[in-house]
Amino acid sequence: MKVLFIGDIVGRPGRTAVRALLPRLIDRNRIDFVIANGENASGGFGITADTAKELLSFGIGVITSGNHIWDKKDIIPFISKEDRLLRPLNYPPGAPGFGSVVVLLPDGRTIGVMNLQGRVFMNAIDCPFRAAEAEIKRIRQRTTSIIVDFHAEATSEKVALGYYLDGKVSAVIGTHTHVQTADEKVLPGGTAYITDAGMTGPAESVIGVRKEQIVEKFLTQMPARFEIPSGPVLLSAIVLDINEKDGKCSSVLRVQLSHP
Repeated sequence: MKVLFIGDIVGRPGRTAVRALLPRLIDRNRIDFVIANGENASGGFGITADTAKELLSFGIGVITSGNHIWDKKDIIPFISKEDRLLRPLNYPPGAPGFGSVVVLLPDGRTIGVMNLQGRVFMNAIDCPFRAAEAEIKRIRQRTTSIIVDFHAEATSEKVALGYYLDGKVSAVIGTHTHVQTADEKVLPGGTAYITDAGMTGPAESVIGVRKEQIVEKFLTQMPARFEIPSGPVLLSAIVLDINEKDGKCSSVLRVQLSHP
């Protein structure tokens, strides 16, 4: 099974690039299923119901998220019913929405997707390690192929979770920092790992925001309204090749494409 994971989609520029480039990526890599992190897809912060529907219409099978999932309040009634838009599994009990989903593909194969959020330099929610372990036991009754989006800040926390889940899931893919790392590998137990899938958004920016605004904030430490610049867009993604019989990954490939 070939799976495409698209890194954090930022605003309209990111959505435009996905719409334009996704068919080519699917055809070139013979992709069976597409996952994308969309927590910044609406104006650079959060996601609305309309934006989620738009992304799903492009052929994305599951949208993952992270700490910005609640930024647009109208997402709450939508995420409460739509299991193709995930919020981090390790939010405390009572949070609306779904932290994982198992999808049935048209050919009868299945794939599980799980969303987790880190705790280092982020909100102190429930333990992602323990939450993942319990949920994997439940999901593996339905599928051997499980992709984990670990939305976290600290590299150490991401690497640690990768090794903790090695052999238990097909892939652990880091998101949140918006900078694609070059440490993709298949761990000894057959789990693909990368610290961050990168960003799908404005290429000439600071993690999706106008570079002048970010530089000014660093210089002055004054609050500022962040804006998404126009111009060329970079689509960052990961291609996984998974043996659905045992859920092990045979290869992980970094992808970056430009869109004018």
